[in-house]
Order: sequence, then C-alpha cells, then structure tokens
Amino acid sequence: MMEFMIEAKDLTKRYGDLMAVDGLSIGIKKGEVFGFLGPNGAGKTTSIKMMVGLLKPTSGRVLINGTDVHKIEKGTIGICPQELMLWEYLTCKESLNLMADMYEVPKKVRDPRVKKLLNDLFLVEKADTIVSKLSGGMKRRLNLALAVVHEPEVVVLDEPSEGLDPQSRRVLWNYIRAMRDKEGKTVILTTHIMDEADQLSDRIAIVDHGKLIRLDTPENLKKEIGEGDVVDMKISDTSRNQDLIKELAREKDVISVVEINGRINIRALNAVAKLPMMMQTVERLDVQVADISVRQNTLEDVFIDLTGTGLRE
Repeated sequence: MMEFMIEAKDLTKRYGDLMAVDGLSIGIKKGEVFGFLGPNGAGKTTSIKMMVGLLKPTSGRVLINGTDVHKIEKGTIGICPQELMLWEYLTCKESLNLMADMYEVPKKVRDPRVKKLLNDLFLVEKADTIVSKLSGGMKRRLNLALAVVHEPEVVVLDEPSEGLDPQSRRVLWNYIRAMRDKEGKTVILTTHIMDEADQLSDRIAIVDHGKLIRLDTPENLKKEIGEGDVVDMKISDTSRNQDLIKELAREKDVISVVEINGRINIRALNAVAKLPMMMQTVERLDVQVADISVRQNTLEDVFIDLTGTGLRE
C-alpha cells in the first residue's frame, strides 16, 4: 500500500515573469487532514489547483494514489470552494440528489448517502426547504455535503468556516474529523483561522512566495519557535511601538519582537521571568503599558515568525 495519497513533485507555475509556485514537492498521506497555510498571494491556491488537476503546471507532476492526476477516475476528488456553489431554488434534498446524479451514483447508493449527509450535517429538518431560505451556516454545510455526496477519496476544503458562528463551526469541524476517522478520507484544508488549522490538521504546510517553508505537525511547529510563553503588550502611545521593539530586541534571550495590529508580541524562552526586564525597558523609554498578557505559543505565532507578516490583503 502506498503511503501517500497525493504526491506533488517539483511543481512550478509561472505567469510571465511571476513565479507563482517554485519547485513545490509535498506528499500528503492517506487518511490525514493536511493543512495548507500561507499569506494571501503566497501561492497556496495555485498549488492546490495543480494538485487536484484544475491547473496545468509549468513543470513538475502530481500523482493521486500513484496515478497521474489527469488520468484518475471521475469523482476521486471532491472540492468544497470558499464561494457557495448552490442552486438557490432547489431544496437541500433535491440539490444533493442532482449532484449525485451528475456523478452517476446509483439510486440505491444515493438515497441512503443523501439521508446520512443531511443527518450528519444537521440539515434533516431543512431537507425540503429551498436553498434561498437557508441561513448562512446551513448553506455552508450544504456546500460541503455537495462536495462529498459521491464519496470522493480526497476532499479539498477552501476556507470552510468562513463567516460561520462558533456553533456552526463546531458542527463542521466534527464532520471533517469524521471524514478522516470514520471514512478514511484524505482532506486538504486551507484556512485563515489558525485555531481551525491547529485543531484539525495532522500536518501543516506553510508556503510563502511560492515556496514550501515548513511542513510538520502543529505540535512540532509550535515547539520549533521556542518553548515558553509569549508576552502580548499594548502601550498607550502606539506611535512609540518601534522604539520599544528596537530596545527589547537587544535584550539577551529575546528571540523575536514584532508588532501585530498595534500590539507588541515578545517571544523568548522563559518569557515570564523576563517581565521585570521588559517593564524596566518600558519605564526607561517613558511610555506606559495599557494592557499586557502572557500566553503560550500558538500556531499564529509560528505563522508570523516564518512569514514575517500577519495575513496579507
């Protein structure tokens, strides 16, 4: 049995002088949730489109379960796009039946599958409701159901929780876990919600400027940037942020100091013990602390440390 469901080998994509993807090689294991992270414009969407056969690479190749991506059977991959792709004047049940028919799913397989999807994604009571009458969360859950009604081996989820309330997000997360744990599906997840990537992903690839810069488990990625805590500080005069950042960056054992949304994040080993030093630096610059907290490293800390930025617009 092959270890990898998807193998991308030295993928490149060039648009004129722009190298959108530069020598990307990734193996995605069977039955894992694989997180794909990167700032906007980093090349992750282009990479995924090449990996599922929607875009031809300039060079390189992709294998799905050992077969060239352009030669795989219809229905091997299910794609749930960020944009809702729904028929507004069909009911939930009619929509699922239609999609299943498009994939030539036999009726005896289709009917129980549709019933199960409606149940698993909490849409049973809305089965006969037309899509235009659904809430935003229900539409997004139906969007996912349409992507998997034909039982694909690989499921691509592009920002699946975009705009969802916490309750709807948890329903979606539980279903994504069930696709992996109970159905053995391979799931590719792109998201800008770092907690979502952390909670769901078995492994995470971080790409920037068209290159793979890290690939590891969320736990190992968080360990990589240093054990200990992060001090999150806001000073009353944010125009002095850079002055304080320069001073703190000079201190011994401070690994990084960055500004994020007007706040200062100081990362260092044993950060709690360094709080007195930080407060002395603040006093020396004659600025005042408006808010301060200490927390553990997060995946967002890793992301910012590796890409040097917050999420790009």
